Amino acid sequence: MGAVSASLAIEDRFREPTENLQDMRVGVLALQGTFIEHIAILRQLGVESSPIRLPRELDTVDGLVIPGGESTTMLRLMESFGLIQPIKEMAQDGLPIWGTCAGMVLLAKNVSNYEMETLGLMDVRIRRNAFGSQVDSFEADLEIPLVGREPFHAVFIRAPIVEETRPDTEILSRFPDGPIVAIRQNRLLACAFHPEFTDDLRFHSYFLNIVSQRPSQEPEHGILRGGDLRC
Repeated sequence: MGAVSASLAIEDRFREPTENLQDMRVGVLALQGTFIEHIAILRQLGVESSPIRLPRELDTVDGLVIPGGESTTMLRLMESFGLIQPIKEMAQDGLPIWGTCAGMVLLAKNVSNYEMETLGLMDVRIRRNAFGSQVDSFEADLEIPLVGREPFHAVFIRAPIVEETRPDTEILSRFPDGPIVAIRQNRLLACAFHPEFTDDLRFHSYFLNIVSQRPSQEPEHGILRGGDLRC
């Protein structure tokens, strides 16, 4: 298969969810950070989406987004609201979870420059604030073949990078000089940038494709309704 044909095949695969988007429920962790922006995009794509703040609101979700924000604040609030263990258990049961920026930090098992205990769901090592402080924020066009041939315009705000992966981790995007900024491990997805700050809906659509491929669950699985950007 030629390079163009292969790219088209990838795009076709990614654009064909296995269930009606209107029947899908995706929650967005809404304790701090950019949850409003994620919810708006998911609704724009035709998905029922609402903020998640309490464990009971996780009971009927088909997927969960952990947004960008301040990772230490988010972890402390997750602990206070009793969300850490339920999210871990649901991930082990196959719940698709997508972490962006701070969400990537929270999903990683190992963070080289971080002392707090994370959710520890993705078998990778992350470095926080890898590009510098808030004033070092930048934008860049990334090659992400799984979302299409056109470059993806990404916004990086105190972003992490992936320092180490395991064989079962799929690298979705990296800079030409090496740093990995988007990964997937089974039904877990993580990126170092903020797709919610662009008009490009392809990365959200890619996550919905992962959600749609989850084996059907018992009826009790749906959602709830719905600062500072230091990851």
